[in-house]
Amino acid sequence: MSAQRTAARTWVACFGEALIDFLARPAAAPGQPRQFAEYAGGAPANVAVGVARLGGQSRFIGMLSTDMFGDFLLGQFQGYGVDTAQVRRTEAARTALAFVSLGLDGERSFNFYRPPAADLLFQPQDFDAEAFADTAVFHVCSNSLTAPAIAGTTLHGMELAARAGALVSMDLNLRPSLWPADVDPTPTLWHALAPAHLVKLSREEFAFLARDGSEERVLARLFEGATQVLIVTDGPARIRWWTREASGTAGTFAVDAVDTTAAGDAFVAGLLHRLGTQGIAAGTLAAAFADASTREDLLRYAAAAGALTTTRFGAFAALPTHEQVRELIEAGPRQDDPAQDGPLPADSRRTGSR
Repeated sequence: MSAQRTAARTWVACFGEALIDFLARPAAAPGQPRQFAEYAGGAPANVAVGVARLGGQSRFIGMLSTDMFGDFLLGQFQGYGVDTAQVRRTEAARTALAFVSLGLDGERSFNFYRPPAADLLFQPQDFDAEAFADTAVFHVCSNSLTAPAIAGTTLHGMELAARAGALVSMDLNLRPSLWPADVDPTPTLWHALAPAHLVKLSREEFAFLARDGSEERVLARLFEGATQVLIVTDGPARIRWWTREASGTAGTFAVDAVDTTAAGDAFVAGLLHRLGTQGIAAGTLAAAFADASTREDLLRYAAAAGALTTTRFGAFAALPTHEQVRELIEAGPRQDDPAQDGPLPADSRRTGSR
């Protein structure tokens, strides 16, 4: 059963796509076909499950197909304790599929089968506006911006959440292959970044936004909008962070990675869950990052969640529990000096905060 709502503003609500990751397995013998293992996934879906796995209250908002994969996804959400009261179902399209292959270092590459797909059919009127009253965080990614209709719906949801007092979070999670070949996604991305209080980018996404200018121009444009905190991750390198007043870096964890598919989503889930447990909202986010002890706690927890996820295969199935995160924090090798920038020693270790 899906979790029951409470009056407290403690929910992390994640909007967007839920899909099936088919993870490639090596052939059993030379000349034999590859096998593909079915895993539930999708960036915002991973974050919702990640928060629930860590012990938080999370909700997934989106459209699922009535096909067998939609049934599987709904069962997975409910099995992990994610609230599904705002999940809608449709017969008009099937579930999006992603075929995932892994390199020797666990780094993944995707082949997507989308559109058409059910998640693109969620409309503004499908939101339950009253449900935002108990939402602490509303989280989105750019895969729900790839067509005009779903982009408008995403922006409407962000507006509803901000109006209700929620912290609006965006992980760009840019997948260029999901955008039409003749469309530059940049204007739409900036339209969605503007209302986000918390922005998470990978190093590659930061470079994409800065390709026609500089990092300084990206920072200036972000902080002209609602953004209070920007976080940029880069695999095993140190995490970079900015507020309007300050910037710095934070350490990562060394683990033996096998699959980085849900790494960034687990990082975000850890961060959003930790924000929720400490009662940090949009209006207090910048102050939380100004406090060195609070900032270190937030980023260390997020980095540990991301790192652990890379040590297991799949997306939902790889996300860690709070106890596992605490164990890694207490025992795992890390670089703790926030003033020291630069990557960890180059080897096969990964952090999963991609």
